[in-house]
Amino acid sequence: MDTDILIVSGLPRSGTSLMMAMLDRGGIPVLTDELRTADTDNPRGYYELERVKQTKQDSSWLSEARGRAVKVISSLLYDLPPSENYRVLFMQRDLNEVLTSQEKMLQRRGQPLAPRDKMRSSFTIHLERLFEWIPHQPHIRLLPVNYNQLMSDAESIVSCIAQFIGQDVDADRMCSAVDPSLYRNRNPVG
Repeated sequence: MDTDILIVSGLPRSGTSLMMAMLDRGGIPVLTDELRTADTDNPRGYYELERVKQTKQDSSWLSEARGRAVKVISSLLYDLPPSENYRVLFMQRDLNEVLTSQEKMLQRRGQPLAPRDKMRSSFTIHLERLFEWIPHQPHIRLLPVNYNQLMSDAESIVSCIAQFIGQDVDADRMCSAVDPSLYRNRNPVG
């Protein structure tokens, strides 16, 4: 991985925590503060670093990220300074599943729900803009990782990830982090 910083990104509820758990099990150190603890929605934890949210104002945490994986939600990728090089594992998940998962999480927390069609439109526009922007960022290399394929064929996905990051990983341990029983918000259509 040379000196690139490994980023796990995607929409909220797209499988970013799962990917962080996979990398952790596979032997890639993760950068997290463990402030957000495991709960019903993420029984294995969130693998977050709170300081990532303030990257635009203070990116000093990046010096700690070298040689580790860190989770950066998709809307914050714009804030990563171009003075560093990044390899981004970008989690992609069926949008209906993302929306269902978010709605269930917000309901459990007693938080208000935005209309689904408005959220779908917002996420779609966000992803379109992001994927138009990324090819023009020479400091970002991106590997899309399909969550739905990961759930059915972890071995081939792990092989692609190892090649992309250019590091040996414990593929069996990475695959063992994929627990189909935690795939609870499946799209009944597809």
